[in-house]
Amino acid sequence: MNRMYDSMEPRVIDDDMLKVAVGEQGPREEAGQLAKQEGILFKDVMSLQLDFQNILRIDNLWQFENLRKLQLDNNIIERIEGLENLVHLVWLDLSFNNIEAIEGLDTLVNLEDLSLFNNRISKIDSLDALVKLQVLSLGNNQIGNMMNLIYLRKFKCLRTLNLSGNPIAEAEDYKMFIFAYLPDLVYLDFRRIDDHAKKMAEMKHQYSTDEMKHRENQMQIKQEEEQARRVKLEEHKMAFIERLDDSYLFDSMYAEDVEGNKLSYLPGVGDLLATYKDKFVIICVNIFEYGLKQQEKRKIELDTFNECIQEAIQENQEEGRLKIAKFEEKHFMNLNSIREESDLLNIEKKIMECSEDITELFNVLMTLEMQLVEQLEETINMFERNIIDLVGLFIENVQGFMAQCRDLENHHHEKLLEIAINTLEKTAKGEIEDDLPEDVRALFIDKDTVVNAVGASHDIHLLKIDNREDELVTRVNSWCTHLVDKIHKDEITRNRKRVKEIKQYIDHMQNELDNLECVDIVD
Repeated sequence: MNRMYDSMEPRVIDDDMLKVAVGEQGPREEAGQLAKQEGILFKDVMSLQLDFQNILRIDNLWQFENLRKLQLDNNIIERIEGLENLVHLVWLDLSFNNIEAIEGLDTLVNLEDLSLFNNRISKIDSLDALVKLQVLSLGNNQIGNMMNLIYLRKFKCLRTLNLSGNPIAEAEDYKMFIFAYLPDLVYLDFRRIDDHAKKMAEMKHQYSTDEMKHRENQMQIKQEEEQARRVKLEEHKMAFIERLDDSYLFDSMYAEDVEGNKLSYLPGVGDLLATYKDKFVIICVNIFEYGLKQQEKRKIELDTFNECIQEAIQENQEEGRLKIAKFEEKHFMNLNSIREESDLLNIEKKIMECSEDITELFNVLMTLEMQLVEQLEETINMFERNIIDLVGLFIENVQGFMAQCRDLENHHHEKLLEIAINTLEKTAKGEIEDDLPEDVRALFIDKDTVVNAVGASHDIHLLKIDNREDELVTRVNSWCTHLVDKIHKDEITRNRKRVKEIKQYIDHMQNELDNLECVDIVD
């Protein structure tokens, strides 16, 4: 069934094999010439054929980052590996090998056609990332569990499936089962699926498939809700106010507060906590809503800035194009005039004029670029001031809200301490309630123990509030700094690129003139 090790030594994929393969595959004028060059650029190769090479292990393919088609059939490969960088792969043939498990395909999200025909595979799995899969060939393998085929329902683009030569293909209900559970399939085992057969299969398995569809729909709803939640959370993170729209911060204060949770059993503390939580959550929601508004203001400021930058660049480029067009019209007329001129003195005079025109164009273009640099620098500096002011105002107001949270905590601490001291006094008089847990009763040995417990709870709460404030301030300041730095670096890069373009264009014009001068002198 599978290829065995023959007299030829098992091989791994190395540079020599790859250079030969690329050199031999067409078109000769492209791939062939590339293969002969030193330092071949494998990243430019779109299709690679490595069949009948006695390859034992897939390796050294990371350089083919733009590969679309890979042929590795008729080798002795035992594991699917070494393909993680081939993210643009659309077609993969691993047929006629010794593969026992489907694996190593998680990054191939663009794969549409996969052949694992004639291997030793017993289970269909590990294909989840292949959301674009249209053709799957698993014929001549060792797949024996019919229920394993239900896994293929998740591949909504799958239209062609080959499972012939597997143990399941011998089952009496094989085709009817597939027709019912994979209703979008068009071809099975190299034959087009008959519409009548599909309807018969649907009727036969209707109860089971309806139940499965219901479960899948429920799962789909949950996944969509979870995805929407993740998207919202990312949006809130961008505004630096994630999880401040509910009781998350308050709950986190008590998550690790052992002493505070014990004290919550004291009479009157339950109502005190409820009031505290309500007021605390209101402040958090105020921070959240304020943060969203400020995020929108920052976005508008950034969008306006980008529009101004692009508008200035486009206007400058358009003016430059007009200058170049005017120059070229005159320049090419002068070149033709020089070619037609027979008098050497006149030729030299016209060449000198052309050279001066080129120098003048260079000065004009460089002046335009310097004007743009100054204009953009002024715009960038204005944006920098505005965004820093916005961030500063945001931080100032958030710190004000956080101060309110601390005030609430301090007030709660005072009330809790008062209740705790009263409870201690009742304990001394033997008036403490009998239904208090033993670990709570243990706090009321003496005043120091009670005060320390209340103080430890208070410290934990303040630390949580401080940490959330510090995190927000640090992140928004870091975002602002990185944004401004990137804008300045992008402008430096743009300027250097533009100056380089101008110099290259001017050098080209001057070289063209110099070559013309040499020809005329020779003539």
